Amino acid sequence: MAPKFDITPQQRASQLAFIQRQLFRAPPAWTQKDVDLSGKTAIVTGSNTGLGFECSRQLLDLGLERLILAVRNEASGEEAKRSLLSDLKPGRTAVIEVWKLDLSSYDSIMAFAERTKTLERLDIAIHNAGLIKSGFQKNKSTGHEETIQVNYLATALFTLLLLPVLKEKSVSGQPGHLVIVSSDTAAWAAFKERNSEPLLASFDKPESFDNQDRYATSKLLGQMFLTELVKRVPSSVAIINAPNPGLCKSSLAREMNSPFQKVFMAVFYFLLGRTLSVGARAFTDAAVKQGAESHGQYLEDGKVQPMPPLLYEPEGEKIAERLWRETLDELAFANVAKIVDSLSR
Repeated sequence: MAPKFDITPQQRASQLAFIQRQLFRAPPAWTQKDVDLSGKTAIVTGSNTGLGFECSRQLLDLGLERLILAVRNEASGEEAKRSLLSDLKPGRTAVIEVWKLDLSSYDSIMAFAERTKTLERLDIAIHNAGLIKSGFQKNKSTGHEETIQVNYLATALFTLLLLPVLKEKSVSGQPGHLVIVSSDTAAWAAFKERNSEPLLASFDKPESFDNQDRYATSKLLGQMFLTELVKRVPSSVAIINAPNPGLCKSSLAREMNSPFQKVFMAVFYFLLGRTLSVGARAFTDAAVKQGAESHGQYLEDGKVQPMPPLLYEPEGEKIAERLWRETLDELAFANVAKIVDSLSR
């Protein structure tokens, strides 16, 4: 049954609503009195810094037994591991491991997913890693534009490969959580490629690249993928949701090389940006407190909220269906259609 929202998709997508969220609302904070993760295992991607690191800290504070830091740079991951271990409460122990994951590489994602099959259990997977590119760049192995490759296609493959593992490794009767970090910028995407066929290939043209809109569009594609995925995969397999941390003082825009953009973002962050610890609470809440009612839903500040207006229109539904078909074709080498079929039964 579709959720009832306390705001329309159009209202939620407004700039005024964004400013109100940033200034007057925040994701809920949970303690071990509210939820106890003792005995549980979690994976957090992009966890050596920023929001992923803060979310990892919060999960450990809730009693998490085993944490896997999925990172591209293993040296940075080891440094993050040492910092997290040193911050544990006196007498508290936890197993923290650093696993290699390069989202620019399908081979790396598949190797990572295969490795997760060796885990005794897996309760939470938080897919936080992403990027904003300052200029057009093609992925050397796939030929796709790098923002779409990492923020969308890699996310889709990661999700589809981890769902069977979450189903198998979670405690019976307690489905695991797969959290796909989203963004309110998805509602602001111009998405000028929407009528292109094929759709994915249209992002590979340098003349169509705009770094800000490309990031927003990559998040919009992620939400479209989610709406199609949950039509086929029930919450009994895993609860899949998409929280938005809001604008946070993170390093996501580190690749911006325009002095104007850097100054603008610095002022914007100063006036409206949340701290990393506050933003990361959105991920933690989505993973530990949101139940089956959040399956396939977009979350803001601990509440199910509307996705961009386009997704509730016939045009958006048709685009999402087309995107789903193209995505499964793109990832056919990993037999993702068979995975989805097996999870649908």
